[in-house]
Amino acid sequence: MARIGRKPGIVAASVVGMIAAALFPYAADLTQAVISGMIMSAKALLERNPNPTEEEIRWGISGNLCRCTGYVKIVEAIQYAAAKLQAQPQEEVTV
Repeated sequence: MARIGRKPGIVAASVVGMIAAALFPYAADLTQAVISGMIMSAKALLERNPNPTEEEIRWGISGNLCRCTGYVKIVEAIQYAAAKLQAQPQEEVTV
């Protein structure tokens, strides 16, 4: 079985969408390559740890280099996405 979501009717793409929606206002000046890597790293991090500390977020995205901007906005965006995801029911969907 594969875990595809956190709530019936909502697939993993919505988690990615939540992270992406959080990143854009916080870090609108990131390049597309950086945004893609940060979204995937943030998704993997939040699946392992739904309530990461700032240090854990920085470690989780450490494989993504960004020369567009500092990492402060990115970390804030991931913290925001984590809080929004925590507000949702935690029921998982399996297929």
